[in-house]
Amino acid sequence: MSFTKPERVINEGDTVILYITINNMHAIEVKSHTTNKHGQKVEYVHQTAYGALKVQSLIGKEYGTKIHLPKGYAFILQMNPELWTMSLPHRTQILYTPDISMILMQLEIQPSSVIIEAGTGSGSLSHYFLRAIYGKGHLYTFDFHESRVDQAREEFQKHGFGNFVTAQHRDVVSDGFTDDLNGKADAIFLDLPAPYKAIDHVVKALKPSGGRFCAFSPCIEQTQETCLQLEKYGFLEIHTIEILQSEHIVREKNIPVMDLSFVKQKREDTESKLPKRDEKRPQLPTRKILTTLNTPIQQGHTGYLTFATFLRI
Repeated sequence: MSFTKPERVINEGDTVILYITINNMHAIEVKSHTTNKHGQKVEYVHQTAYGALKVQSLIGKEYGTKIHLPKGYAFILQMNPELWTMSLPHRTQILYTPDISMILMQLEIQPSSVIIEAGTGSGSLSHYFLRAIYGKGHLYTFDFHESRVDQAREEFQKHGFGNFVTAQHRDVVSDGFTDDLNGKADAIFLDLPAPYKAIDHVVKALKPSGGRFCAFSPCIEQTQETCLQLEKYGFLEIHTIEILQSEHIVREKNIPVMDLSFVKQKREDTESKLPKRDEKRPQLPTRKILTTLNTPIQQGHTGYLTFATFLRI
């Protein structure tokens, strides 16, 4: 399968999205059989809130097909980085599309970019990087947890990105990036507990002409220390931003239309037209308008994104 180009038909081995609702979707590897907890090979049946699905039945169907389940229906969608982020198996806390879109723009990612990422985690951001550089670029991603690296490497291969990514088990804070990356990176992203401890390694890895840098930190104390270290090493354009989503719900609303023509009349005429105390006031005519309302619950803080530019003089 491939995340990089649209496909028409589902093939065995593809990872697809079983879309029920925006908050209920499943990532499924399309195969006829699976191995149960007893080590026995059995027919692959995927369970959902709307009943069971025989996964083998998806082979040969077109993407976008409506699938009938015992208690409802779902749609089969082709995987992409956005859908993968919403359905991937979490090995760590992940970055989501609002933060990722800002990272891609600020790091000035191009198809030919060489990117270093420290903190592979669950691979959410990695997939966006890989789609952006697909063709001529390369991603070097590091994580100190070996099993995470192994799982991410396997997913990259399955998703068609194997030739454009190098995933390595390494603690970049203590050991730095590999020597073959010195002076090679166009952009570097750090998602580490203490990114400020790796700034000297960042300087070595950026190209002779310099490049862009980003660090993600959930706490302001980490961010402050990172900014101080960036300033110490001569980085320019240092700034920190926080992405907060605000959803606006469009609604139709009736508002009363008041007749103000009485203002031009004499006061005594106006008063005479007003209803007496015991009389029911006439209903004012209304007009429908479109308006927006904020949701009662807004998404909270995710983290701080610190960006900077390094130029070698």
